[in-house]
Amino acid sequence: MRILIIEDDEQLCETLKLQFEHQGIEADCVRSGMEALYYAMQPVYDLIILDRMLPGMDGIALLKIIRENNVRIPVILATAVDSVEERIAGLDNGADDYLVKPYDIGELLARIRALCRRPETLEVSETLSFEDLAFSPTNLELSLTGASSRDAKIRLSRREAVLLEFFLLRPNQTLARQLIYTRVWGPDGEVEDGNLDTYIYYLRKHLRNLNSRVCIRTVHGIGYRLEAGA
Repeated sequence: MRILIIEDDEQLCETLKLQFEHQGIEADCVRSGMEALYYAMQPVYDLIILDRMLPGMDGIALLKIIRENNVRIPVILATAVDSVEERIAGLDNGADDYLVKPYDIGELLARIRALCRRPETLEVSETLSFEDLAFSPTNLELSLTGASSRDAKIRLSRREAVLLEFFLLRPNQTLARQLIYTRVWGPDGEVEDGNLDTYIYYLRKHLRNLNSRVCIRTVHGIGYRLEAGA
């Protein structure tokens, strides 16, 4: 799971990132409205935590734009203003939940879990499956489905897991290399071009070891796609 934190308080950003890391959640931070707009439009995040007051563009304006562009990512709006009118404005403009600052990190995590249980957010379900594969993001375990394959399981590294999860969320879709970089390494991640090819090699090896009929196909000049082999 990857969360986008849109918050101009640098210390709060770092605190949230640290807490999320302890929960096994990837998180990226941006601190201005215009910068946040670019990242919010990328289909690589499972949830957004959005500050109401931002430099350059306030949270409500940002929220309206992304919803008008059919971005359906769940959004938790955070604000220091505790008023009925403020809550109504946030919810009416597309927020899925609302938190008043200062908030408890435990409550934030509980609200994230609640949003992830909703039917429209199945991307963060406990088990992801495609064809004869089943993957648990919680314990990073990839397995082959079916009674005859009960013991066919492989534990992935954290990076392998994030990459495979992204493919499993979008099977039969060609994913551009840059989009994969942003999802797996983050928008500001420093990564050499060959690193992605290395992790694709690792995943392909795991799929062969499991004797899965699923494969990762290279789409030359674009990226990769997860699909059932012939």
